[in-house]
Amino acid sequence: MAAMESLIALVNRIQRACTILGDHGAGDGALPTLWEELPSVVVVGGQSSGKSSVLESIVGRDFLPRGSGIVTRRPLVLQLHKLESGVQEYAEFLHLEKKRFTDFAAVRKEIQVETDRLTGKSNRISNVPIHLSIYSPDVVNLTLIDLPGLTKVAVEGQPESIVQDIENMVRSYIAKPNCIILALTPANQDVATSDAIKIAREVDPTGERTFGVLTKLDLMDRGTNALDVLEGRSYRLEHPWVGIVNRSQADINSNMDMIAARRREGDYFSTSTEYGHLASKMGSEYLAKLLSKHLESVIKARLPAIASMINKSIDELESELDQLGKPVAIDARAQLYTILELCRAFDRIFKEHLDGGRPGGDRMYTVFEYKLPVDLRRLPFDRHLSFQNVRKAVSQADGYQPHLIAPEQGYRRLIESSLNFFRAPAQSSVDEVHFLLKEIVRMSIRETQELRRFPTLQAELAAAAYEALERFREDSKKTVLRLVDMESSYLTVDFFRKLPQEVERGEGPLSAASEDPYSEGHFRRIGSNVSSYIGMVSETLRNSIPKAVVHCQVREANRCLLDHFYTQLGRKEGKQLAQLLDENLELMERRQQCAKRLQLCKAARDEIDSVSWSR
Repeated sequence: MAAMESLIALVNRIQRACTILGDHGAGDGALPTLWEELPSVVVVGGQSSGKSSVLESIVGRDFLPRGSGIVTRRPLVLQLHKLESGVQEYAEFLHLEKKRFTDFAAVRKEIQVETDRLTGKSNRISNVPIHLSIYSPDVVNLTLIDLPGLTKVAVEGQPESIVQDIENMVRSYIAKPNCIILALTPANQDVATSDAIKIAREVDPTGERTFGVLTKLDLMDRGTNALDVLEGRSYRLEHPWVGIVNRSQADINSNMDMIAARRREGDYFSTSTEYGHLASKMGSEYLAKLLSKHLESVIKARLPAIASMINKSIDELESELDQLGKPVAIDARAQLYTILELCRAFDRIFKEHLDGGRPGGDRMYTVFEYKLPVDLRRLPFDRHLSFQNVRKAVSQADGYQPHLIAPEQGYRRLIESSLNFFRAPAQSSVDEVHFLLKEIVRMSIRETQELRRFPTLQAELAAAAYEALERFREDSKKTVLRLVDMESSYLTVDFFRKLPQEVERGEGPLSAASEDPYSEGHFRRIGSNVSSYIGMVSETLRNSIPKAVVHCQVREANRCLLDHFYTQLGRKEGKQLAQLLDENLELMERRQQCAKRLQLCKAARDEIDSVSWSR
């Protein structure tokens, strides 16, 4: 029995740690929750089902607030610890460390005060539990969670959403597979319409986790009884129903002693003609022992799975904390070192995108091998070197005196004007690569996990990188345009020296002797010759433009993207460095949450290990 008692005490300690470290189950987001894994007995019932009377009867003391409307507005985690006979009983609250209450009227008042502290004087509810531990010779080792009573309508002073809010809270507790549901139903109410049974059936349709409690048996109409329910014929559960006789309002008003009330309850069942044969399995004392024994067995069965979940959570939390990083140092030199390490992490990822290993750099190959050739082929040379344009250009170049042999000035004008078309594809290649480099910077910042914490540093780093890329773009643009201008500055003479020889050998469409220098064929021949030359230049630029772009933009970005930023960084004062390391508030909160949850999981692991060793 001692080993089993230590198991309940173990869960009690872990529950207390959960509350201290902010694990309340519902609403914890992506953090692993230990609270929902712990076996517990949750008391569910309507506002008039007699929940308070049952709990006080189990404890043997008046300690719960009473009144009309919603009295329980926060979950009450009630942990009962059995003491040796003759030891004075006392109560302790988790939020009031080292303060013992021997006056249970003061306990009632403190529950009310602590409830109001979070919910105010309004009738709204909160999911943050109150932890109350009661140590007494008159209790069994047991943990119960009392929830707000289910209600059907909101009354004056209550929020319109109160009905759904309470149902959601109750459902969040009893839906857990490790939860034992204590469903309370008044005997003078049809069990088929019971709020507690209805909601329990939703989450536990087979009744494996549900204990049915029938209260107020003594208030049933004369000539009626609840045997069909208590013997499982009316509504069957896996566990037997337990009948309870509550104190009447007159008993409460007269301050009837709870021990006397227990004796009267026992006498009621033992002397009852309807329930006498069930007397040994009725009453609040039997219910407490039944729940304690069942809770012990559930804890024992689920403990290995809980330990496994805790170990898994520890691994996940430690991994996430590694990614979130340590808190920022205060020392300026340490801050500068941190910033440089973050910059190096970003630079390493940026280079992986460029050199391979991460996507992004391969898209530049597409610019050079596909887009640039397509842009060059789409240049309007056919229209520019049409018969009409060629004739116009040659005639204007000749002026008042026509050319004698070959229209050299006309050739030059046509070639120079054609070469100007190459400026647009050259600049477009520069801009395309610039856009891709900026995109890689954005991806690299996003993928640098260490930078996620520091939005200000992210922005500064991005601005410095974009500024450097802009300088590289301007240099690259000047270089590629210079390549185009170089083609205009000096024409390849050998190409044109071959033209008269081809004509003399009769290799052209017309011989030199028979061709009219102002005929359509002559002008078309000139256009064809210029087109051939432009094709040769296009092939040259198709190879040289990518080299210039890579040299001026990609290579420089790979080599010295952050050099200017590093120079500026060395001139910053401690306050400015601290501003760069101004952490994202959400990440700071996340780190604190993970650290607290990790502390909880490790404490729970140690508790479980200590119990395992002692068994």
